[in-house]
Amino acid sequence: MALSRLASSSSSSSRFADLLKPLCSAISLRRPISTDTTPITVETSVPFTSHQCDTPSRSVQTNAKELLTFFRDMALMRRMEIAADSLYKAKLIRGFCHLYDGQEAVAVGMEAAITKKDCIITAYRDHCTFVARGGTLLEVFAELMGRQAGCSRGKGGSMHFYKKDSNFYGGHGIVGAQVPLGCGLAFAQKYSKDEAVTFALYGDGAANQGQLFEALNISALWDLPAILVCENNHYGMGTAEWRASKSPAYYKRGDYAPGLKVDGMDALAVKQACTFAKEHALKNGPIVSVNLPHQLEKTLVFFITHFSVYVNCVIFLMPKAHQATEYNTLLEYCACFKLFYILEMDTYRYHGHSMSDPGSTYRTRDEITGVRQERDPVERIRKLILSHDLATEKELKDIEKEIRKEVDDAIAQAKENPLPESSELFTNVYAKGLGVEVYHQNHGSEYTGGHERSFGADRKEANFISFDPTHTVKKPCENHETAEVERKSPAFTG
Repeated sequence: MALSRLASSSSSSSRFADLLKPLCSAISLRRPISTDTTPITVETSVPFTSHQCDTPSRSVQTNAKELLTFFRDMALMRRMEIAADSLYKAKLIRGFCHLYDGQEAVAVGMEAAITKKDCIITAYRDHCTFVARGGTLLEVFAELMGRQAGCSRGKGGSMHFYKKDSNFYGGHGIVGAQVPLGCGLAFAQKYSKDEAVTFALYGDGAANQGQLFEALNISALWDLPAILVCENNHYGMGTAEWRASKSPAYYKRGDYAPGLKVDGMDALAVKQACTFAKEHALKNGPIVSVNLPHQLEKTLVFFITHFSVYVNCVIFLMPKAHQATEYNTLLEYCACFKLFYILEMDTYRYHGHSMSDPGSTYRTRDEITGVRQERDPVERIRKLILSHDLATEKELKDIEKEIRKEVDDAIAQAKENPLPESSELFTNVYAKGLGVEVYHQNHGSEYTGGHERSFGADRKEANFISFDPTHTVKKPCENHETAEVERKSPAFTG
C-alpha cells in the first residue's frame, strides 16, 4: 500500500499532500505524519540473545504511523546535523560543536517510550535530544549561531541546549558531570512524588569515571527513579573503548543478573525488548530467585546495554510482595517504587568527536562506510517502509525534500535573528532576589564600564552609582581596620 493510500481523504493526491505537510521551524518535531495504526508484523534484524533469562519473540508489532514518523524524525535530525557541519565550516557557528548523526535512533526511540513528565539530562552531544523533546529547528540554529531565538537565548551554544517545559535539563560540557545531577533530578521526583523518572545520559568516554559509580550507588541506596543511559559510540574523543576499559562489554559488569542483547539501531527490536521486560515484570514477577543485599531488595536494576549491535537488560526483579501487577507500565512501576535502571546504547557517530576532529585518524574510512551500509538507522526504517509498500521511493524522497526546505528556512530565519542584548549576559545567573547591582564610573558626563539594561531574575532597572574619579581606594587588607572602612565606602555599597 503506497503512502498516499494511508489517509482517509477521497483524493489520492490530497491524501498524500496531507501526509507531507511541511513541518515548519516553529513547530515541534513530534507532529505525526500519518494516522494509520493498522498492525504490521516485522521481524527484528538479528535474533535476541539472552543471559540468564528468556528471549522475546523476534516478531514485533508496529504500524505505518510509527514507521513513517520514525523515518521523518530521524531524517530531519540527520539533515539538521549535516547543515550544522556546513555552518561551522562557514564560521557561522563558533566554539564547540558535537554532531549526533548516526545516533538518531537513540533519541527517537527513547522519546517514543516516555512522556514529557520524565526528565532527560545529557552531555554535550545534545542537539537531537533537544529536538526529540519538542524543540524547533529555529531554536537549534539560533542557539548554534548565538542568536536571541536560541533555546538558551544564544548564550549556551552547541553544548548547552535546554527546554524546561519538556523537562530537558540540557547538555553539559563537563564529561560525566551531568549524571550526578540526573540523580538529583530523580531525588526531586521521589521527594515530590511525581510518578516520573529521570534519564541521565553519558558517553562511553565517561563510563569509567568514579562519579558514575557514585551515582549508581546512590540511586540504589536511595531507591531513586533514575535511568542511567550510556550512549556507547565506541570512541571517547579519539580513544577507542578497548584502550580505556578493561571490560568494554559494559553489560557484563552486571554479569550476576539476567541480561538480553538487542540490536539497538533497530528501533523495533528495542521496542520489543522493552515490551518484553515490562510484561515479564508486571505479570510474572521475579525472573530468577536471588539473595539481594538489604539495600537492593526493593530495587529493580534494568540494564539495557549495547544499543545498535545489542542491548543487554539486566534485571533484579522485586520480591513478590512488591510485584507491580496493578501498574500499567514499567515506568509507573519505577516511579512508584523509586527504582533505577542502567541503559547502554551501543551506537556509532559518523562525524568526529567534535569539529576539530576529522574522525578518521583513529578509525578507517572503511569502518565508517561499513556501518553506514549495514546499520544506518534511517536506511533501516526506509527499507522497512518500502518492503511493506507503505510508501514509494519517490514519496520518501519528497519527504526528505520537504525536510531540506524546512532546515534551510530555519537557517535563514536564524541568520536574521538579532544577537542577544548586552544585558542578557547577566540573566539566569542569580536566583530571584539575589541579583547584584551594576556600577558605572563617572568621568565628567561619560560613563565607563557597566551595562545600560537590567539583569538578574527579577530586575526591572539597574541602579547606577556615579564614582568620584578623584576617589582613592587603598589596597585591601593592609590591616583589619582599613579593610572594614573600605567595605563601608560608597564605592563598595551594594
